[in-house]
Amino acid sequence: MAEKIGQVYPGASANGVHKSDLETAAATSEELRRKKRIKYLIYGVAFVVFQTIVIVIFSLTIMKVKGPKFRVRSATLENFSVGTSNNPSFNASCDGQFGVKNTNFGQYKYDNATVTFAYRGTTVGEAIVSKSKANMLSTKQINFSTNLNLASTNILEWSSDLSSGILPLTATSSRLNGKVTLMFIMKKKKSTQMDCTMDLVIATQSIQNVKCK
Repeated sequence: MAEKIGQVYPGASANGVHKSDLETAAATSEELRRKKRIKYLIYGVAFVVFQTIVIVIFSLTIMKVKGPKFRVRSATLENFSVGTSNNPSFNASCDGQFGVKNTNFGQYKYDNATVTFAYRGTTVGEAIVSKSKANMLSTKQINFSTNLNLASTNILEWSSDLSSGILPLTATSSRLNGKVTLMFIMKKKKSTQMDCTMDLVIATQSIQNVKCK
C-alpha cells in the first residue's frame, strides 16, 4: 500500500505542463491580437485626421471662389490736343490694355461690359469689353482703343488742372458678370467692377499713375 501511495504518475505531470503551455500560448496570441487592434485603430485615426486636413485645405484653397480683378493695365495717347483756360477741352486717341485677373482654380467666363473714362465726373470716352474667359490662375489681357474727348463745358477745376499740367481721369465699368467653373462641373457666379484713377500729363502727353482698387 505504501508503494501505491508514494507512486508518481508521469502522465498527470505531463498533462499539467501541456495545459500551462497552452494557456501561455493563448495569452500571447491574445496579446498579439490586442496590439494589432490598437495598431489598426491608430492607423484608422491617423487616416481620418489626414483626410480631414486634406478636405479642409482643399475647401480653403481650391474650392474657395474669389472675385476676379478688373483693371487698366496700360494706356497710351496719340494726337493729343488741349484747350485753353477759357476753353475747357481736350482730345486724344487712347490705346491700351485691360486685365481680368482670375486667381481661382477654374476658368472664369464673363459677359460683355462697358468701361467709361471720365474727367471730373464728365464722360470723355468709352470702351467695350466683349465676353470671353480668363483661364485659371491667369490674367486675361484685353486690348482696347477709344477716343478721349472733352467738349467745352463748365468745369470749375479746369483752370487749376491746366495750370498744374495734370488732368485727373477715372476709368469705371459696368458690372462684369461671369461664372467660375470648378472641377468642370461646379459653377459659381462672380462679378466685379473696374474702379481706377490715372493722370493725363499734358507735358508728356501720356497716362501715368494708374491706380485701381
